[in-house]
Amino acid sequence: MTPSVAAPAALVPLEGVRARAYAIPTESPESDGTLEWRSTTIVVVEAAAGGLRGLGYTYADEAAARLADSRLAGALAGLDAWAVPAARAAMEGAVRNLGRQGLCAAAISAVDAALWDLKARLLGVPLARLLGAARESVPVYGSGGFTSYTIAQLERQLGGWADEGMGAVKMKVGREPERDLERVRAARRAIGPSVELYVDANGAYERKQALRFAEEFAAEGVTWFEEPVPASDLEGHRLLRDRAPAGMEIASGEYGWDLPYFERMLEAGAVDVLQADATRCGGPSGFLEAAALCRARNVPLSSHTAPALHLPLACSAPSFRRLEWFHDHVRIERLLFDGAPSPRGGLLRPDLSRPGFGLELKTQEARRYAVHGG
Repeated sequence: MTPSVAAPAALVPLEGVRARAYAIPTESPESDGTLEWRSTTIVVVEAAAGGLRGLGYTYADEAAARLADSRLAGALAGLDAWAVPAARAAMEGAVRNLGRQGLCAAAISAVDAALWDLKARLLGVPLARLLGAARESVPVYGSGGFTSYTIAQLERQLGGWADEGMGAVKMKVGREPERDLERVRAARRAIGPSVELYVDANGAYERKQALRFAEEFAAEGVTWFEEPVPASDLEGHRLLRDRAPAGMEIASGEYGWDLPYFERMLEAGAVDVLQADATRCGGPSGFLEAAALCRARNVPLSSHTAPALHLPLACSAPSFRRLEWFHDHVRIERLLFDGAPSPRGGLLRPDLSRPGFGLELKTQEARRYAVHGG
């Protein structure tokens, strides 16, 4: 029996919050400029009210699931499911002595996403409609090109995305700087002259090293240089932005846990494009705040990873640029969720026939990867 849609005027108390964590092995060992990994953990949260369940998630350690199950669930018990800002305030209060950033921010982000999904389901509408769409679709860029890949793997992956109609692709650099230019040239050959090429150093370079690479990458048509120096080095980002060749944008922000971080980054003039990650910065609530900040400062916004989660948010943000079609998370979202979207001609469109994010957890498939909550 399908539950009836709740009347927005009626209080709908939250009945419970439940988190599960799943560790998904990578296809092969992966690395970027500063990190290596063999699996990715996704924390999936469900929030229940009015006979319905909303779904949200983050990519974080399984400890975030334990935090959501205990401290956050307790803080939300009985609150009005319509009042997402009140729920967010309650969660932030509950973690005051734990520290708002890191695992706490990731857990809050997953719960916030579940609450927005639940609100849309209670109304029987897709989240893109609930938020108010600024566009019907968003352009995506293929993202992967890990430093652990051989040249052949790199060419096959990036070239495949170009063949699918994506207007831009991104690769990792910085682990072996002496090989970076060779790899960038191979990527350019694979995608041809008309597809934009992005590079992401994940903060691996020093300032003057990054300046040198900016010149060399620009000669190969690189138009986006992401996190050329560590994320905390806002002066270094500003230096790169001021001195990078014309036509090359500096992007960063994926490690923004809260609005003040984004404010500092924009105040410093550190980026041409701000990145925000709803799985870290407070869920849809935090992402939309970052979008408003970008709108006020006339700075483009891009999402970081988690493409299915970001799709309706990207559709609602007026200053949005491109959505990251990140290889690892695309695999996981297709594996674990019914309704995971797929791009066509380089564009991603929300399924307006499905409520909320449009996702349903494949419980049986997910169970084999469970590390918390079953």
